[in-house]
Amino acid sequence: MRALDDILVLDLSRVLAGPFCTQMLADLGAKVIKVEKPGSGDDTRGWGPPFLADPETAEKGDAAYYLAANRGKHSVTIDLAKPEGQELIRALAAKADVLVENYKLGGLAKYGLDYASLKTINPRLVYCSITGFGQDGPYAPRAGYDFMIQAMGGMMSVTGEKDGLPGGGPQKAGIAIADLSTGLHAVIAVLAALNQRHRTGRGQYIDLGLLDVQVSMMSNQAMTYLVSGKAPGRAGNGHAAIVPYQAFATMDGHLIIAVGNDGQFAKLADELGHPEWAEDERFALNRTRVEHRDVLTPLIEAETRRYDSAQLLEALERRQIPCGPINTMDKVFADPQAKARGLDQEVPHARAGTIPTVASPLRLSDSPVLYDRGPPLLGEHTESVLTEMLGLDSAMLAALRDKGVV
Repeated sequence: MRALDDILVLDLSRVLAGPFCTQMLADLGAKVIKVEKPGSGDDTRGWGPPFLADPETAEKGDAAYYLAANRGKHSVTIDLAKPEGQELIRALAAKADVLVENYKLGGLAKYGLDYASLKTINPRLVYCSITGFGQDGPYAPRAGYDFMIQAMGGMMSVTGEKDGLPGGGPQKAGIAIADLSTGLHAVIAVLAALNQRHRTGRGQYIDLGLLDVQVSMMSNQAMTYLVSGKAPGRAGNGHAAIVPYQAFATMDGHLIIAVGNDGQFAKLADELGHPEWAEDERFALNRTRVEHRDVLTPLIEAETRRYDSAQLLEALERRQIPCGPINTMDKVFADPQAKARGLDQEVPHARAGTIPTVASPLRLSDSPVLYDRGPPLLGEHTESVLTEMLGLDSAMLAALRDKGVV
């Protein structure tokens, strides 16, 4: 048994935040029906290169972007703009436990597929809406994209090298952190609502805004402002409140050194040949190291440059000083720890046989994630889902296809 194998999810989301949420629900065992537009489907199917190549024809298949967030789902093509398509969605929603959507404000209400409409036919439905700015406020009607949300939510004000230094200025994260964080929060909210339903028998509405999530994810940086009244700025690879905690140059690259307490700093100072640093009143305590980071950091880097990265890594690990290499993705998956944890997996694929996938980090002892369902082809399960769940026969399906509904 898997943790959510009695849960049916109707996925009306596209791109990343919503699909990332529903992929995690699928990993946990939920049956996820991904509803896509006939002919084109989720936009991310075309967001490449790279694309998955057909092993027989070498033609381009789905993009890696799509494959990253749609594992374990059933793809059904339905045109929501057609009345017959809306009826199919209502019939599926009547049977669903969860619905996830990321249409613009009011986008589904015009089809009668909003929460107010669907809860009348399924009061147990947990309905999760993901938008850029939530369901109210002056920005609610606006579209929200990860890049702009990182900027508006403060992320880019603290990410990147300091102003005035080479490469200084605002910088986005290398991944769609606002989208992915919103997907994670959506999973948390859905699971909480399902537990509440277990007690009350009623579903509920979940309103998630990317901006809200991004501001929440600012965490200690946001609290720094709220407590001090001063907006924190960019610190490059440094840490605003911990020193040394950054990348240091070596003979052949860089190494991360993340000293978390004064004892670790004393061991670092000793290993680098300067035990006197730990007795220096400027460096003995973290709070004074923060005040004198501009003095201490060059002193440390003058010593780290005397080592190659592997040599320094070995020396620091021997002293249990937190450190690590800066890996490219090929090195990530080649790392012994990544291999031991099975961070790359294979899943079935209708066209390619099997394809690689990034392992779920969720390790449940009694209901583990199984890698037995890959990302679906566009419309791969339309016939089976509509036949098994709604009782449509071949003639009904043919009529719907003729009208372009499915």
